[in-house]
Amino acid sequence: MSFLTPVLVAVVCILIVWIYKSADRRLQRKKEGTPTPPWVDEDLKDTTDPQQAEEDADEWPEVEESVELIPYHHTRYPEEEMATRSREFYELLRQRRSVRSISEEQVPMEVIENIIKAAAGTAPSGAHTEPWTFVVVKDPVVKHKIREIIEEEEEINYMKRMGRRWVTDVKKLRTNWIKEYLDTAPVLILIFKQVHGFAENGRRKVHYYNEISVSIACGILLSALQNAGLVTVTTTPLNCGPRLRVLLDRPTNEKLLVLLPVGYPGKEALVPNLSRKALDQIMVTV
Repeated sequence: MSFLTPVLVAVVCILIVWIYKSADRRLQRKKEGTPTPPWVDEDLKDTTDPQQAEEDADEWPEVEESVELIPYHHTRYPEEEMATRSREFYELLRQRRSVRSISEEQVPMEVIENIIKAAAGTAPSGAHTEPWTFVVVKDPVVKHKIREIIEEEEEINYMKRMGRRWVTDVKKLRTNWIKEYLDTAPVLILIFKQVHGFAENGRRKVHYYNEISVSIACGILLSALQNAGLVTVTTTPLNCGPRLRVLLDRPTNEKLLVLLPVGYPGKEALVPNLSRKALDQIMVTV
């Protein structure tokens, strides 16, 4: 009995230490959080559980059929023509400005459709998931409801949320929470990123690098608008996404990324006289 007592005490002590260390490890993991997969955007943590996304990916059935590979037909230009084309394209995009005075004049719907096809129909995406939805709003009533939601939130942003430094920095651009262009622009394009998709069996499908993919599509969209002779101003309505999603009857797996009012510039449109950084400030050659 005298021999068992020390052994029992030792076993109990070891057990206590093991329980303590296990609890400490669990607490540490909780503090550190679940590692975020590299394709999950940081701002999606409030809507998408990275661990669940990882589990869904693990359980996703492998595709047995491979995608057919076809010959790539490339058009190669002489170097002189390459230089000319690249210079002309730069000059075209150099004229692009953020225009907040947009005419009520209607834009041909064919033009809008072609522009969206150029963006959503050609942009690359992670694992070719094409994680975007482009919502085109033309209805004046819906446009005005969008304006009401945005102006309500934007006033709070300017007065409280964003802080004095931000308000001071944008003051030179003559911008505030009044967004008249949301009524006057003949077309509003709201770009939603699909934070995940759905399989035929209802399980979630991971959309890899969804925000980067949609952002690339938005860049192509801006270039296509400029090429067609239309103007816009890139807006990211802070704190408006959920309400606008509900207004437009979009599913919960979609999150608003960018809103673009699109049309012709107003007759008296003014833009800030800004300069751009020189090439040696934005390009590094190694």
